[in-house]
Amino acid sequence: MSKDVNPVRLEIFHNRFRSIAEEMGVALKRTAFSPNIKERQDFSCGIFAAGGELVAQAAHIPVHLGSMPLSVASAVEATSFAPGDMVLLNDPFAGGTHLPDMTVVAPVFAENNEGPCFFVANRAHHADVGGNSPGSMSLAETIFQEGLVLPPVKIWKKGRIQEDLLGVILKNVRTPSEREGDFEAQFMANLTGIRRLKELIAEQTMEEVSYYSQALRDYSERLLRVAISRIPPGTYSFHDFLDDDGLGSGDILIDLKLTIEGEEALLDFSGSADQVQGSINAVRAITLSAVLYCFRCLLPQDIPTNDGLLRPLRVKTRPGSILDASHPAAVAGGNVETSQRIVDVVLGALSRAIPERIPAASQGTMNNLTVGGFDPRREEPFTYYETLGGGMGASREDDGEGGVHSHMTNTLNTPIEALETSYPLLVREYSFRRGSGGRGARKGGEGLVRELELLADARGSILSERRRLSPYGLQGGENGRPGKNLCKKDGNWEELPGKFNCELKKGNILRVETPGGGGYGTPED
Repeated sequence: MSKDVNPVRLEIFHNRFRSIAEEMGVALKRTAFSPNIKERQDFSCGIFAAGGELVAQAAHIPVHLGSMPLSVASAVEATSFAPGDMVLLNDPFAGGTHLPDMTVVAPVFAENNEGPCFFVANRAHHADVGGNSPGSMSLAETIFQEGLVLPPVKIWKKGRIQEDLLGVILKNVRTPSEREGDFEAQFMANLTGIRRLKELIAEQTMEEVSYYSQALRDYSERLLRVAISRIPPGTYSFHDFLDDDGLGSGDILIDLKLTIEGEEALLDFSGSADQVQGSINAVRAITLSAVLYCFRCLLPQDIPTNDGLLRPLRVKTRPGSILDASHPAAVAGGNVETSQRIVDVVLGALSRAIPERIPAASQGTMNNLTVGGFDPRREEPFTYYETLGGGMGASREDDGEGGVHSHMTNTLNTPIEALETSYPLLVREYSFRRGSGGRGARKGGEGLVRELELLADARGSILSERRRLSPYGLQGGENGRPGKNLCKKDGNWEELPGKFNCELKKGNILRVETPGGGGYGTPED
């Protein structure tokens, strides 16, 4: 650390920046309309430097936060910002991830500064953004079937909402009043961040705030470089597969060659499969986000998470591949499913280098469940979207946790009371899936069972993984059990594939059994 950086003030600024991002999240959660945002907390907030670099984040969702700097950079490149402006975007090929994730970016201007000195941004998963199925998370062959695509465009100009643009968006979704309420919550979250940053600048001076925002990023970079330097040098290979794309392609390869050279890591994914017809293609931002998450896990919890952590990492992808998809590929599942498998592969490669520090595979899926139709009780359309937890992988130190969200997702569940109040659905079972964790000296965590009865006709979709290929165990531990999707119609249970769209009738029952985590160490130990 350079002599002119005061370590006490560095920690103070770390907590000040982070607390602003956390307060943005509180404002978003408390004012949102949809259960997916206000209950499950499927959103993320961050503070960014004038060039779009991540300065600080709240403890929200890794797949959002690692990719959001590209959204901010895209907005900066496409827009000339003035005070009171906000930019909205969701285009995966212009800094987004998948279409339901709407990102709102706002500049922060300080006195005597011609341009923005910081940006604040938040990303929230909207339960519907149009497309061929309710929830906008169904099987699709191109991005145009997945919903409304928004390049960076001003939704606020000089402090005023652009009602014409908002009106176009609301005309293209199934639940316009809920979407409007969630957008308002996102705007208020950014206004909260702007106000708090201006207060910090007024208190500490622009020069001081800018200086320590840079110092924090340099600090995180140095810490990760030290952590990488402690990994034995060499090249470590690992590969795994996605089950399928839902449209005929199976055993889709994700291949990694991880090279540790001194204080830097090169991750070469260029041997991975070509992009596929189905919607599990990931844009490069998702791959970067998953890599950042894995290496962040090598550091203590209280280390600042920011742009500095990416500097020692070089990530090589091949355009047109499953991990660097080209337009107009369908990408809804890349954000939620392929991101999880990237983590499995990166951690698998690290387990070859530092086996004592890396856990077995967790469930490896987000189990995306969507149901949408017309609610006769409220006499209006509805869209229910949820991701379901499962088993975490065991480690050398402990058994895996059961029934939790892991790795690239950090959401909560939808409470049964909120779910049944908001939607024409009845929760028949919500329990641990006993025996689903892999055996070992340390046992993998248990998956979940979520069983829903429909109280109205609807259309359902599931995007899920680890239905054929199990989460791996390590060091002799057994694999976790793969998941199952089932539907009960006319009194008979039918097993469904990992990815499907289907028409559902009142009285039908959907049952999702999520995967267990892998075990660690031989069971005899």
